[in-house]
Amino acid sequence: MQERNEGNARIIQLSVRKFSIRAKDSISLNELLRTELPALLGLTMSNSKIRRLIMAGGVRCSGRQIRIPSYTVHAGNYVEVFYDEEKFFYEKKPDDINYELTDKDVLFEDDSVIVVNKPSHFPTEAGMVGERDNLHAAVVRFLFARQKIEKPNAKNPPYVGIMHRLDRDTSGVILFTKSRSVNAACHEMFENHTARKVYNAVVCIEKKRAGDFEEGKEFAVEFYMGRISPKGQPARWGRVKENDGGLFSRTEFKILGIFSEDEKYIYALAECRPLTGRTHQIRVHLSSLGIPILGDVLYGGAEHERIMLHALSLTFPHPVTGKVCEISIKPPFCN
Repeated sequence: MQERNEGNARIIQLSVRKFSIRAKDSISLNELLRTELPALLGLTMSNSKIRRLIMAGGVRCSGRQIRIPSYTVHAGNYVEVFYDEEKFFYEKKPDDINYELTDKDVLFEDDSVIVVNKPSHFPTEAGMVGERDNLHAAVVRFLFARQKIEKPNAKNPPYVGIMHRLDRDTSGVILFTKSRSVNAACHEMFENHTARKVYNAVVCIEKKRAGDFEEGKEFAVEFYMGRISPKGQPARWGRVKENDGGLFSRTEFKILGIFSEDEKYIYALAECRPLTGRTHQIRVHLSSLGIPILGDVLYGGAEHERIMLHALSLTFPHPVTGKVCEISIKPPFCN
């Protein structure tokens, strides 16, 4: 933990994605963050972005979520700031698709959870730009429209909780909760990895290395990893020593067969089983072997219309009944 004094606050850096600020004088929440947060993060930030951070629910004062920028923070109060680096620094991409969830996209649903098939080119949740559409909002719209058929006078959208995420360009199985009462159980199953995920990826193998990754080849990658790109640049993860804040990661892989090939590469379909849940884990692990995912230019993959990574299945104990549920959907690029 690092501590320093600046301006109106004593700033304690807790982790990459969470900061705690203690106010020295009474000050509006908006002004406190506008004064302290840019220096803390090491970059210039607009007032509107800070306001959106507050209104999006990313700030707590003395443990209570505050969404009012003008809220008065009194001397001695602690303000905690939570943010996702990818959402915070990078906003709407021009090729986000227009998308509405339909019945055919629902893979499983009961009173507690809803599991859907996420499309590529669509973020899981809202970024710092409030108007950016996202899957979470689409699920809320879908459930609310159905609710209004049964109760035409319904005014409040239904609750939908985010338990895990898929990258914007990753398609496939993703779970949301429909009741706050199951959030703790669902959080625990993802935190403790009793919820097991399997992905499919199309990887780029240079032809001279084809013998190293033949069909049926099984292998695993494990190392400590963390963010390696500077703040204010596209978020990129890689090897980081444990002493420098790296987190342990492990993924098991199997080459399932040849997908296609060209003059330079053999493109193989791989099964990926992450045993930990680090940001960009599968992408980083495959890149570290020199077989990046097709379309994953950030990690050395050949250019393609999308990153060829798909969440094939999710197996989890139901948060109410405990019954093991296995939900799967074939990759759109294997149909």
